[in-house]
Amino acid sequence: MNTPVSVIGFGEAASAMVEGWPEAGRRVLAYDRKTDHAGTRKAKQADFARLSVVGCDTMAEAVAGANIILCLVTADQATAAAREGAMSLSPGALWLDLNSVAPETKRVAARVIEAVGGRYVDVAVLSPVHPKRRAAPLLVSGPHAEDGVRHLTGLGFSNVSELKGPVGAAASVKMIRSVMIKGIEALSAECAIAAHKADVLDAVVSSLDASWPGADWGARLDYNLDRMMVHGLRRAAEMQESEATLESFDVRAAMTRATVELQQAIGALGISTPPEGLVAKLNALTEHARGAAA
Repeated sequence: MNTPVSVIGFGEAASAMVEGWPEAGRRVLAYDRKTDHAGTRKAKQADFARLSVVGCDTMAEAVAGANIILCLVTADQATAAAREGAMSLSPGALWLDLNSVAPETKRVAARVIEAVGGRYVDVAVLSPVHPKRRAAPLLVSGPHAEDGVRHLTGLGFSNVSELKGPVGAAASVKMIRSVMIKGIEALSAECAIAAHKADVLDAVVSSLDASWPGADWGARLDYNLDRMMVHGLRRAAEMQESEATLESFDVRAAMTRATVELQQAIGALGISTPPEGLVAKLNALTEHARGAAA
């Protein structure tokens, strides 16, 4: 418990995962590049303080003293984080890469970490972190997967499984699964937007409920649209990694490319706090779209 754990990237997922560790006696170091910018520094430092985490001013400060590093940055920063972290990594330190990126992206990061004597572990997070937090299912692969499972379990993660295979195996599961999960989000948003504009939303939802008894499509459309409004930009970056994954297997990624486009478009509207209710969200989309066009 005296060995510090380092967390690189301190967004929603990382905050949920580390909650309770300092109170239990574990020292947690964290670095987030938002502390490098005056406009976001105070808010991120407040996140550190709220969870009794030791906020570090640099990646080097966070990584140098830790034997276990959890990397939870945005998809487009995963390789850069590994390269920067490798410059201060202690030999034998475990780099647990929980980022939602393509298998090849993880293999590139693994080569960077292994080149300086670190031990790289491919970790796929297979559900939203909220509300499960450390009970969210994790899939682990690579040559150090067994150690990864042991250390993650020791940190209180309760649903960790090893997938036999090289670095990239767990990432393949995550990225291919996301084609369906994030694709359904985008498809449901497109359906709801069209139904709202045609003034037939209630009839469409009723028809969907009749076709899938118990699905509660009104609630599902509301939830999916909420997630896209809040996390659309991050989801678009993730789905670009899914697109790269499919193309690496010579699979045509037409549906995934469309998912990237819609996730990006809705996330770019900047509705960080969506209103309550599906109709209110759809009205907000319309208003923001008009404002952007004006």
